Amino acid sequence: MVYDDTSKKWVPIKPGQQGFSRINIYHNTASNTFRVVGVKLQDQQVVINYSIVKGLKYNQATPTFHQWRDARQVYGLNFASKEEATTFSNAMLFALNVLSAQDGGVVSPLYSTQALHTQIGSYLMPRCTAVFSEGKLFC
Repeated sequence: MVYDDTSKKWVPIKPGQQGFSRINIYHNTASNTFRVVGVKLQDQQVVINYSIVKGLKYNQATPTFHQWRDARQVYGLNFASKEEATTFSNAMLFALNVLSAQDGGVVSPLYSTQALHTQIGSYLMPRCTAVFSEGKLFC
């Protein structure tokens, strides 16, 4: 979902895209970039394909509703459970930590890829690793 400043409401990114979705955070290890990709369970339609950028603001508004902001838009995800929200949050914070470390910062051991892969499994795409996968949410 995205926040519409005009109506002051959360709306689907595109009309008709509401429904349960599978959300993944992919890490392209070759370019060290991350993407949030969501696919609707009902019809496999891509509902979000977002490049995680350094400096985005991430907020856990409630235990099951998380949002982030870049320079143009505010995005939100409503999770089915606290556990899925926490797993997604850990992966998002890991990605942001890695991106901030590219300029000489230090990656926190709390969000190591090994720990995340052990916790949620690893799913491979060409030159990409899913840092967070299989989360079902309503977006």
